Amino acid sequence: MLLKKQTVWLLTMLSLVVVLSVYYITSPEQKSNDMAAIKQDAKEQNKGKTKTEAKEDKTIVSTVAGDEQFEELRMKLNDLRSEQQEELTTELASTDLPAVERSKVKDQMDKLNQTAQKEEILETLIKTMGYEDALVRADGEKVRVTVKSKKKPSATEANKIILQVKKEIGETNYVAVEFQPTK
Repeated sequence: MLLKKQTVWLLTMLSLVVVLSVYYITSPEQKSNDMAAIKQDAKEQNKGKTKTEAKEDKTIVSTVAGDEQFEELRMKLNDLRSEQQEELTTELASTDLPAVERSKVKDQMDKLNQTAQKEEILETLIKTMGYEDALVRADGEKVRVTVKSKKKPSATEANKIILQVKKEIGETNYVAVEFQPTK
């Protein structure tokens, strides 16, 4: 008995679907690898803790609130930049935009990316200066730097950071440095 090509093809596909269905049903359930849910759970667990809690065994559990604050601010800043980037991309995709306007939008996108890169570079440079962590937020001509350090805050340390910022980001007129002590 000779089968047509279409019939063979159909039977092959049906058998493939049956085999995959059986495999899917009999395979063990895969655990979700959702990192956002894991991080959210960790944040919820740490919310109730104070900076230092004494346990019955006199073991001290310490959580660093500054790290969470820094990471939260970084995430908010990244979200804001992503929204701006998305808006600029949609504006750039608009077909009724003249070439001059498209060029301006593209320049804004490039400037946004350059600002993010400069912030990351500055954070790394400040950390290499002996500080535990740094958060740099550049907004136009204003730059705010928050530094976590065991060192005692001084004007000379702040001036070193300001000079580094002005060297990296040339068009700044206002640089604010804030020190957060670590325990």
